[in-house]
Amino acid sequence: MTSVASAPSAPPGRRVSGTAVRLVEAEPLAGWAGRLAPRLLDAGELRRADSLRRTGDRRNHLVARVLLRTLLGARLGLAPEAVRLGRAACPCCGGPHGRPVVLGGGVHFSLSHSGSLVLLGIGPVPLGVDVERVPEPAAAAETAPALHPRERTELAALDAALRPAAFARAWTRKEAYLKGIGTGLGRSASLDYVGTGPAPAPGPDGWRLSDVAAPSGYAAAVAVAPDLAGGPSEAARERRSPSNSLYRQ
Repeated sequence: MTSVASAPSAPPGRRVSGTAVRLVEAEPLAGWAGRLAPRLLDAGELRRADSLRRTGDRRNHLVARVLLRTLLGARLGLAPEAVRLGRAACPCCGGPHGRPVVLGGGVHFSLSHSGSLVLLGIGPVPLGVDVERVPEPAAAAETAPALHPRERTELAALDAALRPAAFARAWTRKEAYLKGIGTGLGRSASLDYVGTGPAPAPGPDGWRLSDVAAPSGYAAAVAVAPDLAGGPSEAARERRSPSNSLYRQ
């Protein structure tokens, strides 16, 4: 039997058998990711990092990709650099730019980053994650018309000061779902109702939506395909610091 090199240790956390969502502060992991990136990432990932002009964007990209490969390798029993990544066909047009996938299957994943945070989800069925800064009131008002009509009505009923956070809740839930089904914003954000309130609405087509605990000024969410809907009635959550936040299903 061919032996497989052991994967390098991931930052603090623990493995789970179901869906795991990890929210981390990128800055403390920047040195770790920078040291491993030349060995673990493929040429395309490194070119993408080099093309990013802003230091924070490059840092987040490297942290996200190195962490992703480390955790995927641990889940699959492979060295991180041996994990092969690709894209599924786009559900909208059939082009090769759909949901990112592990070639050969075995596990699904989703990535998002915003500001100083990186959010990563891994699980046995398709899923999507999204993290966003809570927008300024003017930006929330400008984008709100893109939401589902019921969500627009809910926002209009709120005090003006509460609307940006409510908008961010809806937007991250919606983006997580659209990433999970592989369309991204190629599917109109107005078509699916996810809710703006403190708890998500039942997900479209049986998808399970959950908010992810995030620092003040951010919103985050995960959407999991309906195969897991028969799991525990409530997700177990560890409300730790953002550098070691873990959602478990």
